[in-house]
Amino acid sequence: MTQTTITTQKVAESRRRRRVNVARVRRERTAWLFMAPSILIIGAFMIWPLLQSAYLSFTQYNRIQPAKWVGWRNYVELVGDEQVWNALGNTAVYAVVVTPVTVFLALLFAIFLNRPMVGRDFIRTAIFMPFIVSMAIISFAWSFLLDANIGLVTYWLGKVGFVTEQGWLTDPQLAMPAVMVVGVWKSVGFYMVMYLAGLQSIPTEIYEAATVDGAGPWNRFRHITWPLLANQTMLVSIMAAIATIQVFDQIYVMTRGGPFFSTETLVMLIYRVGFQDLQLGYGSAVSWVLMILVFALSMLQFGYFRKRAVTY
Repeated sequence: MTQTTITTQKVAESRRRRRVNVARVRRERTAWLFMAPSILIIGAFMIWPLLQSAYLSFTQYNRIQPAKWVGWRNYVELVGDEQVWNALGNTAVYAVVVTPVTVFLALLFAIFLNRPMVGRDFIRTAIFMPFIVSMAIISFAWSFLLDANIGLVTYWLGKVGFVTEQGWLTDPQLAMPAVMVVGVWKSVGFYMVMYLAGLQSIPTEIYEAATVDGAGPWNRFRHITWPLLANQTMLVSIMAAIATIQVFDQIYVMTRGGPFFSTETLVMLIYRVGFQDLQLGYGSAVSWVLMILVFALSMLQFGYFRKRAVTY
């Protein structure tokens, strides 16, 4: 091979690499162009407010006077604030009860409605329908249903002997359970659909083989359905936990955090402190505590379910 041939090959290879690089740059430029609107929206409505709230959490700010830097004082105060601990406790109770109940009922409905039966589509739609309705509208309707004087729920329960003098939403002992029922009723249909998708993705041959081997319904669920739904359970559990920790709209519409702060959650506290009392610095500090709590819980759940993820 002559020196001229080697030089010609090098030139050709250099040109080919240059063309590849130009094509790659054009593709990357096009990709960034398409992503630019989303990046701007996320930056303007998510990243920038997040950074602003982080800054405000270290200040004393009431929208009237300029923000005054106070360092860690807001975080030190919230550690000893009984209102914060009360809201944290209410949030924990709501999440610990509503999350597993919602996941359990969603799985139960999905298994029941995954079989051929008369009216299956209607029942699926009826269970899913509350999810597509605004939580504010549902909470407003349930407030009338649970009213101590004109509520249908109170009326019919009174017919069977269950009488509450103060009403569901005005009794500190009954307000939180009433709100929990509404939360479960609202969201169970959405997670049921996710479980239905998971059930329909499991190969029927596995069930047929298990039936031939003599496995009953319980053993088929225990050794096939439940393990193979690990991926859906991880997603459903994380989404349900985040939603319950961030509950606000139904609390705001139904109880305003009362009676006697018995249903005030962390998000409701943030709203009251930040937008009603105009303590935006303190409210931002509480919101960052909430964000850290959600992140930590999500990571714990992800780590737990990741070891049980399945591929089939």
